[in-house]
Amino acid sequence: MINRAFVRDGKPYPPSGPGELEILSGVPEALDRLKAAGFRLVVVTNQPDVARGVFSREVVEAIHSDLSARLPIDEIRVCWHDDGNRCLCRKPEPGMLLDAAREARLDLSSSYMVGDRWRDVEAGRAAGCVTILIDYGYAEKQAGPPDKKAGSLVEAAEWILSRD
Repeated sequence: MINRAFVRDGKPYPPSGPGELEILSGVPEALDRLKAAGFRLVVVTNQPDVARGVFSREVVEAIHSDLSARLPIDEIRVCWHDDGNRCLCRKPEPGMLLDAAREARLDLSSSYMVGDRWRDVEAGRAAGCVTILIDYGYAEKQAGPPDKKAGSLVEAAEWILSRD
């Protein structure tokens, strides 16, 4: 949703390293506007390919370092587990959101969870956030209805800023 996913058979996959990282059009400006409006920008991401041995943790951290250098992100929280680990941090569980809120003293009821997968919507709902699905039409399980569907992060940011 902030960077281009590689879609195969209707499913999104992450870039294989910083060299493949492509930030989507309008994302830096949308995040700048949210940041200027006082929002704390926290990325919460599942990275099961590390547990599966597909990517090294160092590659994922290099991608995150690049994102942090290029975008006004306050924090990136990562779940390194696969589904079989049954951890509380892997979305759709709300653990990463709850931890971020506790540590930064955020009110989740006036926070937004914006994502492009059903797991994002479910995690946001479980944490008590307003949920926005960036609908790229992936061929996967659908979440219960989000509070808002958008076609891009730019559109989601416009909606958020119009509400606050």
